[in-house]
Amino acid sequence: MNLVKSLIRDVPDFPVKGIIFKDITPVLKDPKALGMIIDSFSEMYKGEKIDAIVGIESRGFIIGAPLALKMNLPFVPIRKIGKLPFDKIKVSYKLEYGEATIEIHTDALVAGQRVLIVDDLLATGGTTAASIELIEKLGAEVVKCAFVIELGFLHGRDKLPADKVDSLITY
Repeated sequence: MNLVKSLIRDVPDFPVKGIIFKDITPVLKDPKALGMIIDSFSEMYKGEKIDAIVGIESRGFIIGAPLALKMNLPFVPIRKIGKLPFDKIKVSYKLEYGEATIEIHTDALVAGQRVLIVDDLLATGGTTAASIELIEKLGAEVVKCAFVIELGFLHGRDKLPADKVDSLITY
C-alpha cells in the first residue's frame, strides 16, 4: 500500500474551508496502484459469504464495480438523492460539512442477502451509517465495510459496527 499512499494527494479547503480533502484521482491514474486496491480487497474477502458489493456514490463506484467484477458478484449503487430512476427508499444524515440524502432502489437487494459496502474514504461515518440503514431496510445484512482510506482522527468507525470496518490506509 506504500505506492497507493504515496499517490494520495491532500487538497486543502475542499469542499469547504478547513477540510483537507484526500484526493485519490492520482491513484486512479496508476493502473498498478488501482489494481493493488482491488486485489487487496478481493483477497481480504475471498473467504466471506458475500452476495453483492454495494458502492457509495461516487468514488465507491470506482472501487466497488471492478471489485464486484473480480469477485463475480452483482454491483449495487447507493446514490445521492434524485439520481436513481426507479422506485427507491432514502435516508438523510449529517456530513462533517453539511447534510445529505442518499437512496437505493427498492429491488436492489433482497432480504437475507449479505453485502460488502465499498467506499474510498471513511471520515465521520455518517454516509456509511446511512448506507447501512438503507441496506437493512431492504432486509439485507452488511457483512463488512471496506475503505481505501480511513481518517482515524475523525472517529467515523465509532458510528459503525467496529468488527465490520476494514481500511487499507489510516491517517
